[in-house]
Amino acid sequence: MQTLKIFLSSLQTVPATVTWLLSDISEAKGKQDLFMHQSPQTLKLLREHALIESAVSSNRIEGVEIESKRTGTVVFGRPLLKDRNEEEIQGYRDALQWIHGASASVDLDQAAVLRLHQMSRGDIWDAGQYKEKNGNIIERLPNGEVRIRFTPVSAALTGPSMNELFELYGRIKRDAVIHPLIAMAAFSLDFLCIHPFRDGNGRVSRLLILMQLYHNDFLVGRYISIERLIEEFKERYYETLEQSSQRWHEGRHDPWPYIQFLLYIIKKAYAELFVRVDHALVPKGEKSRLIISQIEGFNGEFTVTQLMQKCPSVSRDLIRHVLKKLSNEGKIVSRGRGPAARWQRKGNTPL
Repeated sequence: MQTLKIFLSSLQTVPATVTWLLSDISEAKGKQDLFMHQSPQTLKLLREHALIESAVSSNRIEGVEIESKRTGTVVFGRPLLKDRNEEEIQGYRDALQWIHGASASVDLDQAAVLRLHQMSRGDIWDAGQYKEKNGNIIERLPNGEVRIRFTPVSAALTGPSMNELFELYGRIKRDAVIHPLIAMAAFSLDFLCIHPFRDGNGRVSRLLILMQLYHNDFLVGRYISIERLIEEFKERYYETLEQSSQRWHEGRHDPWPYIQFLLYIIKKAYAELFVRVDHALVPKGEKSRLIISQIEGFNGEFTVTQLMQKCPSVSRDLIRHVLKKLSNEGKIVSRGRGPAARWQRKGNTPL
């Protein structure tokens, strides 16, 4: 709540970089309705991809991983779960679906926070409950040593701090003190510094970002995984979080590094969304040529998954069709079978 206190107590000078990011995001928001009516089938595929990527990436940031071949089954099905990691990823999926389906009618309050924690943590004893013991945020260094990265709010003060956090956030929203995206990022920083749960704080914070984006009509998180982009820049995420949390307890911290990071992620998500929708409008023959050009760009072996990442608007079936055709023509070869198969061009002649 210390960041929200700063914004309520004094007029803040917004850094130029933050202003530029807000301008770019606002422009993208103005285009989102147009893009979201251009290719319904592509948007359906993007929603499915985003659901998988968000559930996997947000957990993987916290060291929770599962076998790649089980990902689709765990996220989209109701399988017999093999271990605790699969339970947490499926729980995060449930939380995402709840936000996507009901966020417009759900108030951002402590009940919502506790529900998100309960859903994302699954069947564990303190799911949906604030922490009962004090603890530090520990970082394990490459040499095996550990250091205290941050000391959160004590267990005894967690409830009062969360009450104050929501009271201050409500005032900022009601009085329109700052841009809603700055308010969202400030809320996220304060939430992570309070660190209200024994475990799962990072995952809940990312779910809250998605919910707040919905509440402010920024819909990009439905189609592009915010969590996956944060994972891609994980080192910068932790770096800016540490920078902005120093002296937080005294209210003498600098919130802008973390705020700027989150705004950059949102801008990048919109840019990716527009590229993917644009690609979807390319005729099928052009999509085949797009696949071939990306294959020619690989230096050595590649997988179907890597090729899909290069061609996000192209279906897996079309990619496999093009690979089979090129293989029959003797232009590429496959090493292995199934999803793990690795492909490679024969020579350097154009395909």
